[in-house]
Amino acid sequence: MPEQHAPRPARHDGQAPGPDGPNAPSRRLLLRSAAAGGVAAAALAAGAPGAVAGPAAKRVTGAKMRDLTGPALTGRFAAPWTDLGIPARCPDGSMLFVCGDTFDGGGVGGPDWRSPVGLRSSNAAPGSLVVDGAVGGSRAVGLVPEGHTGGTTAIPSDVFTVGRTMYMHLMRGVIHRTHHTDFWRSDDSGRTWRYLCQWPAGLHGGQFQQKTYAVADDGYLYVLSTAFNRDAVSGLLLHRVRQDSPGDPAAYEPWGYAGGAWGWGNPPTTITSPRRWGEICFRAVAGRYALTWLNMSPLDIRAQIFASPTSNLFTTAEQAMIVPTVPGRETGNAVASPYGGFIVPGSGLDDLHIAVSQWYDNRNYRVMQYRVNGLTY
Repeated sequence: MPEQHAPRPARHDGQAPGPDGPNAPSRRLLLRSAAAGGVAAAALAAGAPGAVAGPAAKRVTGAKMRDLTGPALTGRFAAPWTDLGIPARCPDGSMLFVCGDTFDGGGVGGPDWRSPVGLRSSNAAPGSLVVDGAVGGSRAVGLVPEGHTGGTTAIPSDVFTVGRTMYMHLMRGVIHRTHHTDFWRSDDSGRTWRYLCQWPAGLHGGQFQQKTYAVADDGYLYVLSTAFNRDAVSGLLLHRVRQDSPGDPAAYEPWGYAGGAWGWGNPPTTITSPRRWGEICFRAVAGRYALTWLNMSPLDIRAQIFASPTSNLFTTAEQAMIVPTVPGRETGNAVASPYGGFIVPGSGLDDLHIAVSQWYDNRNYRVMQYRVNGLTY
């Protein structure tokens, strides 16, 4: 097990809720400013373009399918208030949603703060997802030790399955002041987790903090990474690692531009325009690769679809899947205070399902399932 990192002063000014109490002021201010940064957001929501960069032959549309979490849905697991819900199909055939900061009680900042937790749908079909279980039974337990000392937490950035093994990547420390990231393994469909390794927060200029993994059919995992700070401009780095070695930091091979050419083993170079990134998700889907992310300026959840992990993302169309609006004006693919956007395993490019989070006050904090159609690929 890694040593417990030194306590740091609590500061919650970004991506996930913290122990600020029921009012969680700094988090709400962030989300409100994000939505206001899209007060054009409301106008955008009415007629959101299908693509925001590059040509698009079709218009992207989206619709909410259901809430996945909330007091009436996951309160029986002591998890009425939670977010992220990164979906991973388990070896036992269920779907595990790995969630971030989770609270019981009357709202965000309530008692029994845990992160991460695992909620489960026994039916893994994208059209039939219902949380009907939790790791821990009637109380969703923290999947790894995390005492939240001094406001620290453990935020999942990815969960994925290779054969009979599941892996989970966590970002540790006070939100947006990452101390280190660590990597865990489960051999029982997410019920228990074993520590594998960790990386320092400053590796590659801090751009190796938030990681997401695509499981390819060539024996590799392809790993995209950014800084974990919505206020910081970061590149997007690409590494690869053999599927039998993801717990060995020395086995990660960077992709970069040097000597007039791109190649594996070069120092890592950003593979697209630097920007302020929210959550990222990278998956192999139907013979292609899909990257989805929360884009901070303008605020929306976007996708790029491409042929190879080393495709040119500078020229690949960025397609808006979810656009921001304000509470009371949500319709279609317009969501108040959206974030996340994790691809649901089993969905396809013509009918993509994503887990979208929302938080705009201490009782509107949830994971939802959206269906997206019309992506160009």
